[in-house]
Amino acid sequence: MLDYQTVRVQGDSPIDLLGFHVYVPVTEGVSVGAGLMGPLIAGQYGGFMGASVGVQGRIRLGGPVVALGALAAGGGAGGRSPEHAKKLSGTGSFVRGQLALGYDAGDFTVGAGVSSIKFRRSLIDNSQLNLFLDIPFSYLSGSYAQRGQPLSAADEQRAAREMGETMLSFSLDNYRQLQARGSYTGTVRTGEFQFAHFLTPELFWFANFASAYAGLPTYNQLLGGVGWRWRLAPSWRLYAQLGVGSGGYAPEQIDTGPGLLVYPKLSAEFALGKNLGLAVSAGYLSAPKGSSRNPTYGLTLTRHLRSGQGGDSAPAPASYEGLRLTLLHQSDTQLRFRDIARPALHMLGLQIDMPVSERWYLPLQASAAYTSYLGYPGYAEIFAGVGVQTQLVPGERVQAFGQLMAGANVHGKGAKVNAGLRYLLDERLAASLSGGRIEARSASGGRYSANNVVIGLDYRFSVPTR
Repeated sequence: MLDYQTVRVQGDSPIDLLGFHVYVPVTEGVSVGAGLMGPLIAGQYGGFMGASVGVQGRIRLGGPVVALGALAAGGGAGGRSPEHAKKLSGTGSFVRGQLALGYDAGDFTVGAGVSSIKFRRSLIDNSQLNLFLDIPFSYLSGSYAQRGQPLSAADEQRAAREMGETMLSFSLDNYRQLQARGSYTGTVRTGEFQFAHFLTPELFWFANFASAYAGLPTYNQLLGGVGWRWRLAPSWRLYAQLGVGSGGYAPEQIDTGPGLLVYPKLSAEFALGKNLGLAVSAGYLSAPKGSSRNPTYGLTLTRHLRSGQGGDSAPAPASYEGLRLTLLHQSDTQLRFRDIARPALHMLGLQIDMPVSERWYLPLQASAAYTSYLGYPGYAEIFAGVGVQTQLVPGERVQAFGQLMAGANVHGKGAKVNAGLRYLLDERLAASLSGGRIEARSASGGRYSANNVVIGLDYRFSVPTR
């Protein structure tokens, strides 16, 4: 679902918010999901970002007319400056409600209604008109236990016909500022996760989330767009993509104006294996309504999930590839920064695990706080690394795991270690409890350290690939 609203801000310019949400049905008419939202063209709040989890209800009133209702909670922050963010975003926690009517055209539903957004102890507390576009999709999946197994003949035909190719990518990107007008003038270095799906063997759409790990660690962005692929040689591919979205930090530090970003990029990928590629990229990130202009360069590791021919001349046998999505609640306790004890920090997060064997997997984790940190809203972190787990035999429900990750929080580069237990509720759902430690250092040498307790809800499944 995409939705859009312009929110009045008490005593200040309004802020417009574009939301991107993914919902998964859990029963007839009820779905649960998660989403992100950011501003585009109203106000001067570039870098404002909110993340949430929620539930949506949908009922058909008659014919093509449907009614939607949604309730979500999460965390976010932003403002013209760090001090202004305290007023605009309060503690960083928010709740959001939506009631709307829509016209179901089959391939999509479009409609309008009323949304209410309230940030705790902030200037944002308002109800406004909300416009939305809802696009349903389906995909063939198997149980997590089926990973590595071949597809049946019927499922292989369906996968080849309906699913096509998907790419999961992790990038280290660098934005070199030109004639910067904000107080930060250096290079912004980000870690980025991108999901891309091919509509044809050459044309794809994508969604990209980025968070800085060095330079300006509080920078973040959300982009979506389309791209094209050229096959230059058996092992080489060239990609061109154009992304549009929202991002930045406080405009006084990096001037993205109200937040609108445009990002064309070229990438050259070399195949490391049948489904793994390494690419170098170059692009140009700009804020049309701000002064930020940034030539970019980066390195990307991509996992290809191919269900159909994907444009290749020779088909390969299809099998199931396992994936695990985890919704996290994390509490950092016994927190210290610059050797001073600080209040506990609470956040929501999402983790994606890509198994490489029965015991080993690659985790990617992003989290955002819904409580303030050092008096400011907007704490966030992103980490990636390696995980190990015990091998389950049929009938067992308890699995031990541990993971070691590197990444960054709002201060800069850091490391994170966790270990815990996972309890299988059924073939797709599991609950987990883990504890660990996080350490990070700021550019000025300040040390962030905390113990953490993490509660997780796993959704485990597998998808066809070749």
